[in-house]
Amino acid sequence: MIVEHLNLVDFRNYATADLTLHSGPNVLVGRNGQGKTNLAEAIVFLATLGSHRVSSDAPMVRDGHEFAVIRARLGHAQRKVLVEVQLNRQGSNKARINGSPSKTNELPRYAHVVLFAPEDLQIVRGDPSARRRFADQLLIQRTPRMAGVLADYDRVLRQRTALLKSARARGVRGEGLSTLDVWDDKLIVLGSEIIDARIRLAADLQHPLADAYATIAGADHKPELDWALSVRGGDLEEDPTRILSERSETKDEGDQRGEIAELFRAALQAKRASELERGITLVGPHRDDLVLRINDLPVKGYASHGESWSVALALRLASAELLRAESPAGDPVLILDDVFAELDADRRRRLAEITAGYEQVVVTAAVESDIPEVLHRHVVRIEAGTITDERDPSSRSARSGTERDD
Repeated sequence: MIVEHLNLVDFRNYATADLTLHSGPNVLVGRNGQGKTNLAEAIVFLATLGSHRVSSDAPMVRDGHEFAVIRARLGHAQRKVLVEVQLNRQGSNKARINGSPSKTNELPRYAHVVLFAPEDLQIVRGDPSARRRFADQLLIQRTPRMAGVLADYDRVLRQRTALLKSARARGVRGEGLSTLDVWDDKLIVLGSEIIDARIRLAADLQHPLADAYATIAGADHKPELDWALSVRGGDLEEDPTRILSERSETKDEGDQRGEIAELFRAALQAKRASELERGITLVGPHRDDLVLRINDLPVKGYASHGESWSVALALRLASAELLRAESPAGDPVLILDDVFAELDADRRRRLAEITAGYEQVVVTAAVESDIPEVLHRHVVRIEAGTITDERDPSSRSARSGTERDD
């Protein structure tokens, strides 16, 4: 798959923008604050229904406007698909596919993208929410209907937590809140499906992760990943010093999900008194953490800066390889957003050699010389809100709004 053309309206700093991309490497060059990352963010949103920079959609809408539009023409072999999403400050987003109204969670069926960004280091070194976001965005690309499951879980979680807060304010204790059972049932059904999908994702990423890490780092440090599950008592938010030695093993889907549901219900019952006392939901996939290890030690807290970067890059490369193997649409689009400035010369060379073989690569950089020659082909310059295609005299320029945001 490739993105042939991207059009934005009132997205971030752009009043309007038009960007033509080609197969193979595409380089977007411009000083910081010109909007390079905004272009990458727009493409990624079509594939993941989220941003790698913010947790809500409102910041992506240009100041003073109620909605933004991302529109892209995608090439799937000989087939062309026009996808569009309207991001609303308030209310649900709207989508269109080939001009017809569609559910937004249908967009990832057509757009397949893997982003590499400096923020990826937070997947390794940050709090558990960064790792959950990484996994869930990959789940959505892998199985688009999971977008609905995740959204439904968040809705039920908010309603259940609101009930707990209300009960705490009224002094309800123990079994005095029978209505909580209804929300428990809904939370267990949706949460068990998410936990099951995450465990299977971790298992399927294991071999691609090991291969990618060895390629990037030039060494085999035995990278591993596994979930610390709150339904099994592995809540690292409650006890961040805890290290679980058990490894999740995937089973038949029905058996595994049923086992998770039983554990989930038992954990909720065990935590009910604490939940009523604190007014929060203490068990579920929103409390889980993806534990990353090299040489049998947690990456967070033990790995060097270079090792941490190698793990972060390997996670993205493993994701790309997984999508490449499973998708009938071909390679995902790879976006390398200001990554090369963060890497030493050897890692730059290794990353460039690996990614150059993908159907389409989009690279952003403030300093053009940071880009290895193998990726230095089609160049687009972005300056003072103007997009200029260096090698296409007929290309159109796009003026941004008054604000600067990269």
